[in-house]
Amino acid sequence: MKIVIIGAGFAGLKLAQSLDNKAGFDVLLIDKFNFHQFQPLFYQVATGGLDASNISFPLRKAFHKSKNVRIRLTKVLGVVPAENKITTEVGDIEYEQLVIAAGADTNFFGNQKLVEFAFPMKSTIEALQLRHRLIENFENVVISNNEEEKQKLMTVVIVGGGPTGVELGGAIAEMKKYTLPRDYPEIDFSKMKIFLLEGTGATLGPMSKRSQEQSQKYLEKLGVTVVLNTVLKDYNGEIATLSNGETIATATVIWAAGVKGNVPEGIDPSLVVRGNRIKVDRYNKVSGLENVYALGDVAYMETPNYPKGHPQVANVAINQAKNLAKNLLRLEMKSKNAQLLEEFEYKDKGSMATVGRNLAVVDIPKPKLHFGGFLAWLIWMFLHLVLILGVKNKLQVFINWIYNYATHDQSLRLIFKVFYRPRTQQKEIQYIKT
Repeated sequence: MKIVIIGAGFAGLKLAQSLDNKAGFDVLLIDKFNFHQFQPLFYQVATGGLDASNISFPLRKAFHKSKNVRIRLTKVLGVVPAENKITTEVGDIEYEQLVIAAGADTNFFGNQKLVEFAFPMKSTIEALQLRHRLIENFENVVISNNEEEKQKLMTVVIVGGGPTGVELGGAIAEMKKYTLPRDYPEIDFSKMKIFLLEGTGATLGPMSKRSQEQSQKYLEKLGVTVVLNTVLKDYNGEIATLSNGETIATATVIWAAGVKGNVPEGIDPSLVVRGNRIKVDRYNKVSGLENVYALGDVAYMETPNYPKGHPQVANVAINQAKNLAKNLLRLEMKSKNAQLLEEFEYKDKGSMATVGRNLAVVDIPKPKLHFGGFLAWLIWMFLHLVLILGVKNKLQVFINWIYNYATHDQSLRLIFKVFYRPRTQQKEIQYIKT
């Protein structure tokens, strides 16, 4: 069975690993990056707490001992279900079974100014770009003689009060409190402002009321101004205009307010529903197609427990991939009286978010439990360490966390300049390197 998987996120990688070295399968894993990205820790890369390599794992290394999984580094241009093939930048690729696990990207809801000026954080590269901007802002504060310009550079607006926005707000607030004053003693950081905008009435909307209240309390304790029931209407690179009519002068707007599925060209638009997700049945099969599946953030599945679709979190993607792998194995063994295919049912094991040092919230549905503070923070750290790929990465992340905890220092705030000399001229490239 020739299986083509689009995307090496949590769902695509787990499916490939589940079919690794299984007889009867030829698996091709396609991604535009040659590494798997651990998205829950992007915010720590953006704030200098972790190196980008700590949360990235080479795809080819994951399949060193594989006899049936191969990697192709390319961009998928479209899907042609009628011909059982996909088109890519390196040519057409045929399949017997296609799995779309392309994940999700930032949703700016059609606002082109936000596309141009706001900072998203859905990839390692975007996290590094944000880190570069944050550090560069303070370097510019040091040399500026204009008080208004200084204040603008020292004001950060985060849009979206979900886990990403909350965690990022807490991390930047801790930088302001512990790290930046030692880096820039000539700057008065009491003037630095951090705003978190949330369009609903609470942060961490999907979590329990206690978690919502605690997360807001923790943020405000760290010095973050939480603005509820307010959305960002416009941003021109200098002035953020809010839905309540107020404006904030800022050089940095971080967009964490929404995502949309990465649906490839060629999928029937009638199958694409709210959030740009592909409608699938209980087996993750795309409606109306016999050999095309969708997993994770890009898949929309209605079940009795989740009539509006599953949450777009890693645990859903991983478990959908495990279930599909079992079903594909049963399909391959059809002539050997394989068991009937199994419908997917998501068992929610809980949700969590961290705000800062010793500050986190954890909700467990069965039995119904809530943790806050230091214990929740330990649970959050342990589970994230378990999920990170590679023993080396786990050790590096753990060592960085211990170092940061002991020293109050995020040590990866580096800007390198690389010079090279072509035959006729000298050029300079400036980029962020961890």
